[in-house]
Amino acid sequence: QVQLVESGGGLVQVGGSLRLSCAISKTITNINHLGWYRRAPGEQRKLVASMGGGGNTNYGDSVKGRFTISRDNAKNQLYLEMSNLKPDDTAVYYCRNVGATFDYWGQGTQVTVSS
Repeated sequence: QVQLVESGGGLVQVGGSLRLSCAISKTITNINHLGWYRRAPGEQRKLVASMGGGGNTNYGDSVKGRFTISRDNAKNQLYLEMSNLKPDDTAVYYCRNVGATFDYWGQGTQVTVSS
C-alpha cells in the first residue's frame, strides 16, 4: 500500500507563507500525476494544484500567482509553496497520487490563516 504523508501545515497570519511537503512511499517519476487538494469547513474537496506527466501544472483560480507546486523525484517528495495567504485558504490540505489503476490520498494537514 502506497502511503502519502503531508507535513508543514500550521497557523499563519494573513499575508504569510507556508511550505507543505508530501512524502510518497514509492518511486515517483515524471509520468506520475500528483496534486494538492483542500477541503474548507462545510465545503467539498477542491483542486489546489496538480502536476502531470512532463511537469505540466494546473492551478485552481483562487491560488494562481500565489501558490507553486513542485516535485523532487529523487526524494519522492511533492511540495506546495504558498504565499500571500488569505483567510479563505484555511482548509485541510491533501496530497494525491492518481493513475489509471490507482488513487492514493494522504491524511491531510491543517492550514489556518488568521486575520
